[in-house]
Amino acid sequence: MDIIISNSAGKPIYEQITSQIKEMIMNGTLKEGDALPSMRNLAKQLRISIITTKRAYEELEHDGFIESFTGKGSFVSRQNQELMKEEGLKQIEEYLTLAAEKAKICGVEIQELTELLTMIYRGE
Repeated sequence: MDIIISNSAGKPIYEQITSQIKEMIMNGTLKEGDALPSMRNLAKQLRISIITTKRAYEELEHDGFIESFTGKGSFVSRQNQELMKEEGLKQIEEYLTLAAEKAKICGVEIQELTELLTMIYRGE
C-alpha cells in the first residue's frame, strides 16, 4: 500500500493516512475484504509511531471504511453506498470551495462559474 506522508502538509499524519486509505477504497484500489497492513507494519513502513497508525485505523473503523478483528487484523468493510456518496460529496465540497475562492479572487461571476462547471461536468 503506497501512502505518502508529508511533514509540511499542514495536516496531521493520521489524517493523511486516513484520507489516502479512504481514497483507495473509494476508487476501488482497495476492495471489500482486502487486508490492511498491521498497525505495527504500517508504522514501521512509514517510520512513524504506532500510536499514529492506531488513531488512523480507529478513525477509519469509526467512519465505517474498515473492520478490525483482534488477532486477525484490519480489513476493508462492505461499503455502504450512501456512506460512499457522502464521502464523495464531502471531497467535492472541498474542491468547489477552493474553486469558488479562486473565482472570487479572479473576478469570475457565479453565473460564469456555473456555466464552466456545467461544461466540465458534461465533458464539453
